[in-house]
Amino acid sequence: MGSPDLSEERSALGRSLLARGAMAPDWRAAFEAVPRSAFLPEVIWPYDMESGTHVTVDLRDEPGLWFQYADADVPVVTQWDDGKPAGDGARVPTSSASMPSVVFGMLADLDVEPGRTVLEIGTGTGWNAALLSHRLGLDHVTTVEIDAKVADTARDNLAAQNLLGTVLTRDGALGDPAGAPYDRIIATAGLRRIPTAWLEQLRPEGLIVAPWGTDYSNGDAIVRLARSEHGVEGRFTRPAEFMKLRAQRRSFAGHSAYVPDEGLAGADRSTTKVTEADLLGADRFDPRTFAIGLHVSSCYQVLATRRGADRPVWFYGLDDRSWACVMFHENRQAEVWQSGPRRLWTEVESALSWWRDVGEPGYDRFGLTVTWDGEHRAWLDSPEKCWPVM
Repeated sequence: MGSPDLSEERSALGRSLLARGAMAPDWRAAFEAVPRSAFLPEVIWPYDMESGTHVTVDLRDEPGLWFQYADADVPVVTQWDDGKPAGDGARVPTSSASMPSVVFGMLADLDVEPGRTVLEIGTGTGWNAALLSHRLGLDHVTTVEIDAKVADTARDNLAAQNLLGTVLTRDGALGDPAGAPYDRIIATAGLRRIPTAWLEQLRPEGLIVAPWGTDYSNGDAIVRLARSEHGVEGRFTRPAEFMKLRAQRRSFAGHSAYVPDEGLAGADRSTTKVTEADLLGADRFDPRTFAIGLHVSSCYQVLATRRGADRPVWFYGLDDRSWACVMFHENRQAEVWQSGPRRLWTEVESALSWWRDVGEPGYDRFGLTVTWDGEHRAWLDSPEKCWPVM
């Protein structure tokens, strides 16, 4: 079953992306020529904004709804659990087609012109590679995918659109030394470290655009890194959330590995004047969460299910078995429990206080420097105001 020729929904999406500034005008021709629907499988799991959950939509059963989601500004999961059969445990999304607004925002950050060469890390469905190939030509785009089945499907999708260029099946963290150097490198998987191989495969005056974040949360921020004497360096542009590069997925032993059977009883207890709103902000992309993660290294925050008017938030040290829990209450100060060699809540509270003291900066005031030897330094406003992360 083929896709409609520039359907009403896709036309409306294109107009919306242009009006919001989410898509630069020079990407309009690629958008119109390369439909996202041509790169999606028959069964998809789009994210439903109203319910806040992924829904299952089968093209064979609900073609109208399927195309509606394909042409909507929502992320669409295309694979769960690295392609393993569904089991009894919680399913984890492992491949997807990103929101069109995020895709075209990153392409704008890439600042690419005809004649440039691009290395894409994370082929996925192949849609992003197709957009790049339409704009730049097949010989100027190389895309890398670690999952052999996903890569094969992407090749089929690209070939069907006459846009099949070079699709490599390998670990994207290694890049493509044989095809280097590249003018641009773009990653469509979330990172916690920028591989030094990418720096080595980037031309002078080249750019890396990638979703980067810390272990503190699952959120990322798009960073635009230019070659410099130090390595690569640049600012963050906007928040996002991507499935993580397989080699960089968070290693978390689980709650029971930290908290003893007796629960909170043996931990140090205190209170805090910090409220739930102070810590979490307006939503999961609130910049304070990103700022805390930049200062509290090797720490994983988990928002537990609300218990009536109470909300527990847990913090786990990833380098040891330190942990902390803050229990927010509706009409009294929050209670805090901390255990282990690190005082994780104390670190979080200090980082939150710092963020307030420097004027509650948004994402675009933060930047990142990655040196040739792999050191990562975050900074505020200027690279001179930096500190090591991770």
